[in-house]
Amino acid sequence: MKAFSFLFKIVSVLTLTLVSFKSVAQNQELVVDEDYNKKVFFFENRGMNVVEAAVGTSIINGDLPNPIFEIAFRAGYKRSLIPHLNVGLTYSKFNLAFEDIYNEGFMSFDLNLEYLMSPYRKFSPFIFAGGGLNASNYFTQSAAKFQGGGGFEIIASEGLGLRILADYNYAFSDTLDGLVFGSSDDSYWRIMVGANIYFSGQNKKDRILKGAPSIMNSNPIIKEN
Repeated sequence: MKAFSFLFKIVSVLTLTLVSFKSVAQNQELVVDEDYNKKVFFFENRGMNVVEAAVGTSIINGDLPNPIFEIAFRAGYKRSLIPHLNVGLTYSKFNLAFEDIYNEGFMSFDLNLEYLMSPYRKFSPFIFAGGGLNASNYFTQSAAKFQGGGGFEIIASEGLGLRILADYNYAFSDTLDGLVFGSSDDSYWRIMVGANIYFSGQNKKDRILKGAPSIMNSNPIIKEN
């Protein structure tokens, strides 16, 4: 009986050990599969390189009364450092105006870091911040600035993201409105809708899919009934 009891304990321990190993293996396989699916989704719908364009409106916060909304647009290029984070350079053209008093054309060159909150989903909020140069037409005046903002992106089709965004821009100058007055520098807002066009993701996705059989066959996920 003692021998039988001892054998029973050994069998029980081995059974529990095998069950534990199987559970760990399955969890590892699920992690591998989830990571694989995320990579495929990202490179199928987004990618490492992005061309962006947007159009909207701008409004100044300056020293004169009755600021009005004016036209604005932007274009730029971004490069993903990791799926969640990219760095981008944009050129913007816009007007700043006060009703019946002032209307001046400006441009800005902005360098931003952008954080995409949900790169593995079709809908994702994002935030960005950086610095740049603000200049009037023909560079009659210019000033350094910093900016920050955010918005939302939805993937409309593979490689195409539609966006709405807003940014706040603080210029280290009090002459954007043509008047030096008060103790603070001038600033302005921009609100835009536009699109991200992703490219070069297809090649990366093809390489991932090409390696998929070896990954999946070496770690098959067997569904239990």
